[in-house]
Amino acid sequence: MADLIGLDQAEAMTTEEVHDLYRRFVSRSQVSLIGSFGFGRDLVDHAEGAWIHLRDGRRVLDFTGGVGVLSHGHNHPRVLAARRRFQEARRMEVHKNYFSPYVAALSHNLAQLLPGDLNISYFPNSGAEAVEGAVKLAYKYHRGRRGTVLHTDIAFHGKLLGAGSLTASPEVHFPYPRIPGTDAFAYDDLESFRLALERHTDSAGDCDVYAVVLEPFSASSLRECSGAFLREVRRVCTELDIVLIFDEVYTGWGKTGALFHFMHHRGLVPDVVTTSKSFGGGKSSISGYIAREPVFRAAYDNLSDATLHSTTYYGFGEETATALEAVAVAVEEDFPARARELGERLEKGLAGVAARHPRLVREVKGRGALHGVFLTPGPALPAGLRERLPSAMARDPQAVSKLLTGAVIAALYRDHGILTFFGSNRLIALIVSPPLVTEPDEADLFVDALDEVLSRGATRLLAGFVREKVAG
Repeated sequence: MADLIGLDQAEAMTTEEVHDLYRRFVSRSQVSLIGSFGFGRDLVDHAEGAWIHLRDGRRVLDFTGGVGVLSHGHNHPRVLAARRRFQEARRMEVHKNYFSPYVAALSHNLAQLLPGDLNISYFPNSGAEAVEGAVKLAYKYHRGRRGTVLHTDIAFHGKLLGAGSLTASPEVHFPYPRIPGTDAFAYDDLESFRLALERHTDSAGDCDVYAVVLEPFSASSLRECSGAFLREVRRVCTELDIVLIFDEVYTGWGKTGALFHFMHHRGLVPDVVTTSKSFGGGKSSISGYIAREPVFRAAYDNLSDATLHSTTYYGFGEETATALEAVAVAVEEDFPARARELGERLEKGLAGVAARHPRLVREVKGRGALHGVFLTPGPALPAGLRERLPSAMARDPQAVSKLLTGAVIAALYRDHGILTFFGSNRLIALIVSPPLVTEPDEADLFVDALDEVLSRGATRLLAGFVREKVAG
């Protein structure tokens, strides 16, 4: 009989046992990478709100926001109650032969909350799936008669082959095969956008572009498109019958101070918007694309094509019921207002930190509850340290920025019990992305901790980080 590990045994494992199983059955490199930070050597007992409670009794302020997933915080009571209600009533999860009241209600609610005729929804599992579904919709809308999709030069749309073909971040550095017909233009640059269109317009004036995919706010680079840029792209796409897709996987549900970031610009409506991450309330693996009614109906609303795009777990019962409650929480607890309040607190606090540490902080930018602290590259790596790094990292022009930002992350966790992470889209940023249930005084706690850590200076931080890695 197979020697299987049960739930009780799993929950009783030591850190060493977990690391050993990861090395043997998951990834040795993950253990080396995450294990180099203090949090890679801790195990979690439970989590609530903005706080993680470790097995040894310590608690950690989670300022990662689950990399966009935890706007509701950990284990929001209303989200947990919705899931318990579904389970205790033994509701049916998914079935191709029955309609789902949860899909019906969730689709209705999204249509009520989004502007214009963004009325038709589809619910797969991940953000990348939502993006790929939106691109397929655009291609089908044009009946395969056009062959080009445009994206930006800093795009991050996911890591599947299709979504990865539209991603232009160094995070996806291996040359996987790409879907045909992709091209890039510079983010928030109208001239570059127009040149990209010209490259795919023939002498008769016929345009080959079927979709434009962009992030109104780029969470991985902390940049946002101007209203003028977005409105002109909308105008041109309407004129040329190009399907305009806004990727709001990270920024949806209030993160930057509007329900969706594009809604900061009154009257602006894309043809499709994608959502995921906090859409599931921190408990449900669900995503969605919401399309304008004419686009969807032209593509799929006929008997032969009604199931042309589908997935096994579309509309999975408990996931959809969870999202239904998560959306209600985001609206009723006014997540956009919470993000604006946190944003004001963070902007003021981080501006003060930057002013007090001009040799370390190059720039702070962001909006709402999503900011980035960009540190100066600092001194060149000492030869002794460079020799100890893996060859790929030693050659990396961003090595100093990554190490220095990693040192700040390690110190915040080790000395202040605050969990953060960094983004690596072109430039390295310490990402400040608290859950939207974070209290103002918790934001102040983070700012004060960051101020203290940066006061140590680059040399001391790097030395401490190296010592911690060696000890680990």
